[in-house]
Amino acid sequence: MRTYDEVKSKARNIELVTRSRFMPPYPADPSYAHFRDEKVLSEEEINLIHEWVLNGAPKGKEENIPPLPVFPEESTFGKPDMVVHMKKSFFIAGNNKDHFMMMKIPVELPQDTFIRAIEIIPGNKKLVHHINAHWIQYEDGAKKKLDEGESFVNTELMNKSEAYIKLGLRNDDGSYPLLTPSVTNYLPGVETSFYPNGIGGFRVKKKGILLLDNIHYGPSPVDTTDSTTFNIFFSAAPPVRTVSEFILGTSGISAVEPPLVIAPGKIETFKTRYPVPQDISLLTVNPHMHLLGKSFLAYAIKQNGDTIPIIRIPQWDFRWQYFYTLKKIL
Repeated sequence: MRTYDEVKSKARNIELVTRSRFMPPYPADPSYAHFRDEKVLSEEEINLIHEWVLNGAPKGKEENIPPLPVFPEESTFGKPDMVVHMKKSFFIAGNNKDHFMMMKIPVELPQDTFIRAIEIIPGNKKLVHHINAHWIQYEDGAKKKLDEGESFVNTELMNKSEAYIKLGLRNDDGSYPLLTPSVTNYLPGVETSFYPNGIGGFRVKKKGILLLDNIHYGPSPVDTTDSTTFNIFFSAAPPVRTVSEFILGTSGISAVEPPLVIAPGKIETFKTRYPVPQDISLLTVNPHMHLLGKSFLAYAIKQNGDTIPIIRIPQWDFRWQYFYTLKKIL
């Protein structure tokens, strides 16, 4: 909606979805923990919308109407230092099935450097559900041809070791190159964010591969394609503090208890727990479940028994899976 008339025509609907907190979509409970860039309306703001609708949605003063916002199509941060494209558009069969793929995108840089952030711009926004990406870097002379092997494989048909071989990711002598995990991610609702200068980022050799370890396309009734792009932002200096990701629960470093099996017609509670072996700083948390998830709660327990609240999602919504970045490092 770009004009007053367009907003007024939807006034009662706007009042309904804001009062019910259906809009704006923000699953986390702000009474439990706070994060950067919270998409939450205050009670005062909600009541103001309600009163405006009750009063007939008056226009107000013309000179107070703000200019239309500008929404960049290619990047939310401005011009990237480099844009990486898929080698060719990926064909998505219109068979109403989900597709889980692993893809590689060779990248050759002028020199060794540091990457501060990678922003994913989905090409087919209707079907790209999530992307998890790693960066593979090759030592000088370790691999002559980055484009040997397949460009993509179906990960439902093989394990990771088989996929790596099929994609031709190994060094020319058969050994495996250095892999920097989880350099960028995309999920519905996720917005790429920069940490403060000196925090995060990673070093890369001039010859490497952006490995889409898992790219999930939702079902489509018609044949179509995707051409997702990746905006790369370099850093002039190495990070003072590096960051790393660890996963709790399924496919992670801690077991789910009890085993994650839900009988038909049942609602179960599952827990996972990980004793941290050394001091860490927490920057961002990404709760993740699928369609059967109902609610989510995460907290830390100090050695003295005190609880540190991390995040609570009272009503899990598979359609909105944010990365929640703390206002201050925890």
